[in-house]
Amino acid sequence: MKHRPRVLIVDDEEALRSIIAKRLQRKEYDVLEAGTAQDGLELLRVNLFDAVLLDLRLPDGDGLALLHELKQLQPDIQVLMLTGHGTIESAIEAMKAGAFDYLTKPCNLSELELTLEKALEQRQLLVENIGLRQVVHRQTPELKIIGESAPLKTLLEITRKAAQSDTAVLIQGESGVGKELIARALHIWSPRAAQAYVPVNAGAIPEALMESELFGHEKGAFTGAGGQKIGLVEMADRGTLFLDEIGEMPLPLQVKLLRFLETGEFRRVGDTRLRRVDVRIVTATNRDLQQEIKEGRFRQDLYYRLNGLTLVVPPLRERREDVIPLAEYFLQRLERASMSGQSYVLAQETKEELLKCDFPGNVRELAHLIERGRLLAADGVIFPYDIWPPTSHLRQEAGQTKQLTPAEKKGLTHTGFESFWDREGTGRWPDDGHYPTLEEVERGYVLATLRKVQGNRAQAAKLLGISVRNLYRKIEAYGVREPF
Repeated sequence: MKHRPRVLIVDDEEALRSIIAKRLQRKEYDVLEAGTAQDGLELLRVNLFDAVLLDLRLPDGDGLALLHELKQLQPDIQVLMLTGHGTIESAIEAMKAGAFDYLTKPCNLSELELTLEKALEQRQLLVENIGLRQVVHRQTPELKIIGESAPLKTLLEITRKAAQSDTAVLIQGESGVGKELIARALHIWSPRAAQAYVPVNAGAIPEALMESELFGHEKGAFTGAGGQKIGLVEMADRGTLFLDEIGEMPLPLQVKLLRFLETGEFRRVGDTRLRRVDVRIVTATNRDLQQEIKEGRFRQDLYYRLNGLTLVVPPLRERREDVIPLAEYFLQRLERASMSGQSYVLAQETKEELLKCDFPGNVRELAHLIERGRLLAADGVIFPYDIWPPTSHLRQEAGQTKQLTPAEKKGLTHTGFESFWDREGTGRWPDDGHYPTLEEVERGYVLATLRKVQGNRAQAAKLLGISVRNLYRKIEAYGVREPF
């Protein structure tokens, strides 16, 4: 799939064309030749070129006129003008029309070769800049993999080895387990690390736009296509394309992706010309693709193309040694992003509770819990009560006395339940049989959360794990008015 630069030579001197073509072919260029402006235009209409060596005077037309036409056909093409009749005026006119440079015949072949290399470098920069503007929101954060468990170490060792080849890799694992982190590791640890890493979530793009997003489109290709768009595949040239949630890709596009994987060639929407790129493909899914194949939702031939090597990311419950290092990393990351300057630590009982969790949402769930704990904690120490609502955390058996931490006591005191504590402040449920109901505990926790986030309902709903609409209903049922 390696991309060889393609050059078109348009010149009426057959001997000169042949000499230049042989010189460039030895340098691994793909070269096509044309002796007239008409032949050159025909080749440009059915082929894509990186650069054109164009004679200023042709038997059937003016090279400058042809320059304007080919720039219309392929705006990013680089043009070197060649002529035996060089004048300052024609040189200035050619440069204004978009030519990269201007050489007089007979030209020095070494100079021509060097100029052509510079022109191709500039073209690559132009393409990359356009791509960066289109994917600026996809910038990838610094790679940092936290954990010392044996399953994680084994996975990273295999990942380092896999990164050295161009074999297609399929990453499998539950939702929130960190599959994209492994995909980025495959890129950063590979020989392609200096090139583009382009991630795309196949499940997040509307089906009608997915082909254009992947392969790009030409101006006017469909309603709303007001300009040319470079697709993600083209942006990833010489780098890595990461297709997340590949199991969500619709069947019609699976066919086009398979064809691209087999040939390295594709067409932009609205264009008839084939383009070729050199891309390393990495995919990920939390679905059972074998089952998807049986049920007719995923192509078997595409599965075999994507599954050169499978990497399975173990769930967090199978690597509990990583839980506390991850929790402390998330806490440090929140601290760096905060403007408050307040530092937080996990109480020992919080660590013990975290180690008991199965984390169905995996690493993503752990990050969410730490964010909630930091938001609700007081005095820089995160207790279990700060992370889990009372309805899920107070797990006492019927009739048992529940010992509460100072943070738990403070949390409920802030909600207006001072009457539920003994006068000595020992942190026990009272012995007079006056226990709070589940509804009262929930009400107190909801209002405490709203106070903590200064009434921000969206943020409070996120921390409580409920929808904003559900939160509004609860507030209305409580009969409480702002400020909370």
